Amino acid sequence: MITIGQLARYAGVTIKAVRHYHKVGLLEEPARDHSGYRRYSAQDAIDLVKIRTLAEAGVPLARVEELLKAGEEEFATSITEIDEALRRRQEEIERARERVVRLRQGELFLTAEAAAMVEKLRKIGVSERGITMEREVWVLMQAVAPEEAAVWLADKAESLEDPGFQQIYREYDEAFGWSPDDPRLPALAKRAAAWMSTRKEMPSADPEIAALAMEAAGASSPAWNRMARL
Repeated sequence: MITIGQLARYAGVTIKAVRHYHKVGLLEEPARDHSGYRRYSAQDAIDLVKIRTLAEAGVPLARVEELLKAGEEEFATSITEIDEALRRRQEEIERARERVVRLRQGELFLTAEAAAMVEKLRKIGVSERGITMEREVWVLMQAVAPEEAAVWLADKAESLEDPGFQQIYREYDEAFGWSPDDPRLPALAKRAAAWMSTRKEMPSADPEIAALAMEAAGASSPAWNRMARL
């Protein structure tokens, strides 16, 4: 017969864990001897090792007793169910970790694709004001029109691989603060229109969603308004 400390050491758990297993009914609690100490048998050690093994495998404690008493077929079925539950949990953890990474990068509210596109804008020299406007628009668009947003996002990401579009985008971003009478505006508007004419037609946005997107940008530029009319 062995003490609780020896039992815990042999089974590779803590004394606290042994007492917890007693409390939840997984491990039978032996009677005390004449000295007032509980003494454990080899079978107790075997049972505890089995409990520890199942727990370490991710089996919920609520199902450990069921598995200890299960027949071969029932055991296999239960393990399959538990494995599937663990797989789903692992996927949830991976998604949570991705959100933590995006949070660290300041992009929690964007999908990985949108965050990558925003980072691309930063790399090509778009202003922080322009990047903030883009980010806010995509946060909204991915929430209210996710399917359309995915198509538009893919198209924009592809466009940003074109050096010509990058130059137009940088100038358009810079033009935000120009005077509406700036002589450079007509030429920029013409170049932008010419470039856009080479692109495939994209799904049109719902007018209400388009208005929301414009509001989400959170800024108004007289120069941009003039270019839209040119």
